[in-house]
Amino acid sequence: MRLNKFLSNSGVASRRKCDEIIAEGKVFVNGKQVTELGFKVNEKKDKVMVEGKVIKLPSSFVYIKLNKPKGYACTAHDEKGRKTIYDLIDCDERLFSVGRLDYDTEGLIILTNDGDFANKVAHPKYEMEKEYRVTCEGDIKESELAVMRKGVVVDGTRMPSAKVEKLSYENGFTKLSVVINEGQNRQVRRMFEAIGHDIKLLKRVRIGDVRLGGISRGEYRDLTEEELNSLVRN
Repeated sequence: MRLNKFLSNSGVASRRKCDEIIAEGKVFVNGKQVTELGFKVNEKKDKVMVEGKVIKLPSSFVYIKLNKPKGYACTAHDEKGRKTIYDLIDCDERLFSVGRLDYDTEGLIILTNDGDFANKVAHPKYEMEKEYRVTCEGDIKESELAVMRKGVVVDGTRMPSAKVEKLSYENGFTKLSVVINEGQNRQVRRMFEAIGHDIKLLKRVRIGDVRLGGISRGEYRDLTEEELNSLVRN
């Protein structure tokens, strides 16, 4: 098994991030440092360590959906000492998030120790839709919606197009549905910044066919078999 796949399947990180960890010289196999990205290991015999910790394949896979509140970081250890989503999860397995939500964004996030599954859901080439509910200041004009649908230009670069639907305008605030399938860093926030509207609430409500519904802020549950299969099929 390729080393990056072994690390990813063991819940260390996404396969792309595992490549970075290997290149940085943080991985040792049978006591020897390995920086070769194509290196292969025998998962039954070899002893693999990352930063002094022995890494093993999980005995079973875990798939969780969490309603992330605002004020939590999507990282195992936050350098600023802030609360993280792992403070909300009671699980003995080493989990990592499938995609991220920034500190001030709430809503649906999936956590797992299955690296292949995570790669399938998170990788841009699979074009997994992600739907957000946005509340922003001001009345969004149709011309502004058209700009976001086409793809706003930020620092001279056009961002990916998005499906944008205006849901309501009331008391000075517009509510919208925004669907994207690439998930660039802070993509939704940057879209609204580009047209001059401040986001007051940003919440992810769907990944693929899996919806947030019915889970309170800070709560989580296992994905159902139907939800899991829907993500694998996409």
